[in-house]
Amino acid sequence: MVRLAGEDASEQRVIDDIATHGWHGVQISGDEEGPGYAFTIGAYHSFGLPEFLIMGLPYATAMQILDLALDAARSGSIADFTQTTDLLLKGHACAFVRVPQAQYRDYVGYARWYYEGNDFTLYQIVWPSRDGHFPWDTDAAAAYVAAQPLLGTAPSED
Repeated sequence: MVRLAGEDASEQRVIDDIATHGWHGVQISGDEEGPGYAFTIGAYHSFGLPEFLIMGLPYATAMQILDLALDAARSGSIADFTQTTDLLLKGHACAFVRVPQAQYRDYVGYARWYYEGNDFTLYQIVWPSRDGHFPWDTDAAAAYVAAQPLLGTAPSED
């Protein structure tokens, strides 16, 4: 189930953006408790795709990556979220981490509002450090790891 009408202008904008574009982007500013992040709302409803979340990047960059991820998933260029992809950051592979529903309340409350619960799939897009590490790599710098805490289990190395 999804919302059909909002109670105020910001809620209505979410609904209108999803009706017009298929999705809406949300930015959450960082604070002393954690980095800022951005996420999609509506991709699951409109396209049958997961919602995406990305942490620790400026808003414009985050929105570009979210848009690229949705376009690539819609075209079928990204279909296996257990694999890395170089379609989102030129020359750099990004990974996906499935976010457990237990994290939804703390990170994507607005999506929970839209879907009236947790009945959607969410993946965190994880970008590499400048030296090619992911947060789960033992050589990853502490500041980089702090910029994008993992909301789910790191992918297994095969």
